[in-house]
Amino acid sequence: MNNMKYKNTRWLFLLFIIFVYSCDKNKVNNNGVDDETSTITILYTNDEHGWIEKSEYTDGAANMMGLWRENEGYNGDDRYLILSGGDNWTGPAISTWFEGESTVEVMNAMEYDASAIGNHEFDFKVNGLYDRIEQAEFPYLSANIREKDSGEIPDFATPYIIKDIDGVMVGIIGLTTITTPWSTFPDHVADYDFIDYSTALEVVVPQVKQDGAELLIVIGHICYQEMVALAPAFANLGISVIGGGHCHNDLVGELINGVAVIKSTAFMQSYAKVEIIYDTVEKEVVEMEPSVHINENGNPDQTVSAVVSYWRTQTDAELSEVIGYTDSEIERQSATMYNMVVDSWLNQYPTADIAMTNAGGIRQSIPAGDITKEVIIGVLPFQNFIIELQLTGAEVINCTGYADMIFGGMTTIGGYFLSDGTEIDESTTYSVLTTDYLYARNDYRFPFSQYDSSPYYTSMNYHQPTIDWITSLNTSLSNPLDSYLDNTPRR
Repeated sequence: MNNMKYKNTRWLFLLFIIFVYSCDKNKVNNNGVDDETSTITILYTNDEHGWIEKSEYTDGAANMMGLWRENEGYNGDDRYLILSGGDNWTGPAISTWFEGESTVEVMNAMEYDASAIGNHEFDFKVNGLYDRIEQAEFPYLSANIREKDSGEIPDFATPYIIKDIDGVMVGIIGLTTITTPWSTFPDHVADYDFIDYSTALEVVVPQVKQDGAELLIVIGHICYQEMVALAPAFANLGISVIGGGHCHNDLVGELINGVAVIKSTAFMQSYAKVEIIYDTVEKEVVEMEPSVHINENGNPDQTVSAVVSYWRTQTDAELSEVIGYTDSEIERQSATMYNMVVDSWLNQYPTADIAMTNAGGIRQSIPAGDITKEVIIGVLPFQNFIIELQLTGAEVINCTGYADMIFGGMTTIGGYFLSDGTEIDESTTYSVLTTDYLYARNDYRFPFSQYDSSPYYTSMNYHQPTIDWITSLNTSLSNPLDSYLDNTPRR
């Protein structure tokens, strides 16, 4: 009898050991990862600005996708989030000429999950944004845009989404730069307010959590210094990751107050990444590792390449006409470029005395060699139109105060003089060309609307005089544009 008890006890003990082993074994999945955690990988870009094609500035979208597949193991499964911080489309003509349609098609092929609404998403008006939203296979997010009349979030802005990523409910919230009322065409967003980021998040974060989000991510079209300032507040709200944008220079992947702060530069030149290990039992982040990567030395993804090639064919069909030739590159931020643009306005509108605009409206350089219409549209990509104002000399002088202002027909070196050497008289009225964008801004940097309440609208896009002037010169290898350019600074 005692022997039978021993045998029964031994079998019970063995069953217990098997049970414990089985339970312990079930904590590890087939990939050797603890079943009580999930691994999430975020791949992040911002300010793509339509640079979908390989060029001297970037290796482009197809190469980026190739790197994601080769280096990051991306295969479309549910462990990955592909996100953008906004400003998807205004840039080279392959995107701008088609009002962003080509860029969104490329982003669809790259399987983006969401994009923030940036200021340049409004460049083709709200109707243009609606067109791209309808085309996109991912949502455009912003939680801080409000209709002025109702105080409600407009229907083109989705404040947040929640996605199931490897079993974790991830809330993704969008933010749009509060500079939008003047960093896009002001009239395009005149009906909207862009409220403080923290105010918006204090409202929306409880809603996202109530809807079941466990892990919170913000994708914001905001600059690095803003991200740093917000990190402590984000940590208090339980936000784990913030992606930025808008300012192009910073490539960021770091932890601040326990928040992963990430941002690429621009133009598909780089991407940021965050690997997150999340405890699905305790509902908390176990580990986060942000990093940054340059878009180079990859093998282009063939699906994305095919989309880019299609739009290259479309661009060539409409904009490949050669209008001139230059021996040397004309750099974007050079006196040569500045002078050429505003001087072309005066050439095509000779009754004006002065031309003034902002250097920020010039978006890329002109490479050496043949100059096509496509090149100039990439240089001057916005839907800005030239207007004529009547300003006194005193008002002209005041308008030159902003460092970003460039001008033709005058100089500020050694005083304020017209190009013929005549000193600008403060009481004399001058005909001045500028853009409707600067006129609409109505701020201290560009006070044009304060001085002339009835401008004359010429109906000329600001790129057209430059195209017409270059075309009129019949430049070639033996008669390069270089011979006609003024390299002398005017301020």
